[in-house]
Amino acid sequence: MTEEHRNYIGGKWVPAGSGETFESRNPANRDELVGTFPRSGSEDVARAVEAAGQAYREWMATPVPERADYILRAGLILERRKDELSELMTREMGKTLKESRGDVQEGIDFCFYMAGEGRRFFGHTIPAELRNKFSMTVRHPIGVVGLITPWNFPIAIPLWKIAPAIVSGCTSVFKPAEDTPLLATILVQVFEEVGLPPGVLNLVHGFGEECGESLVVHPDVRAVSFTGSLEVGRHIAETCGR
Repeated sequence: MTEEHRNYIGGKWVPAGSGETFESRNPANRDELVGTFPRSGSEDVARAVEAAGQAYREWMATPVPERADYILRAGLILERRKDELSELMTREMGKTLKESRGDVQEGIDFCFYMAGEGRRFFGHTIPAELRNKFSMTVRHPIGVVGLITPWNFPIAIPLWKIAPAIVSGCTSVFKPAEDTPLLATILVQVFEEVGLPPGVLNLVHGFGEECGESLVVHPDVRAVSFTGSLEVGRHIAETCGR
């Protein structure tokens, strides 16, 4: 039987508050049901943002090399499961198996790169204009971030957003494309497996107009990272600008 999947909020797998779901099907064989997923709305997004907010202070205080170690361990799991994830990607979103393998490998490579950034999290010292003054900068996370990703690179692009958020000390709410929800679920399960603390990474499934929009307009989301259409990108830029 095809599994019914859930959102991941505050370290727990939960259904949408409304109980509504949607299906993910193999685009090359519409008779094959890949899975069913929660159709999340504003209440689900609000719970995810709240969980991320509660986790933020402790995560911000976690040493950067320790934060980056979660990324390294996730990359090692993805490396071990590369063939499995590549085959699933081809089934769920339709690219050729060769392209799917490249997508997963790109995600693995980026995990290893960002894990290294945990040892290079440098600030700057700056020459001061005034006597007896010392100037320096340090990096500081900005808080809860919203991560919205497309269907065409369903492992690589989420990791472009998730890994930097984790290393920098931000907590996040991840809203994947409704066309590739199973790959997003497995990706979050990998971070759960390596022991990422509850609330640091939250997952809400759903559609852009209901779920994505709620994430963009939420007052406690300090930044949005979006990859998708020009039209939606302009809308998000205008909304966040205000």
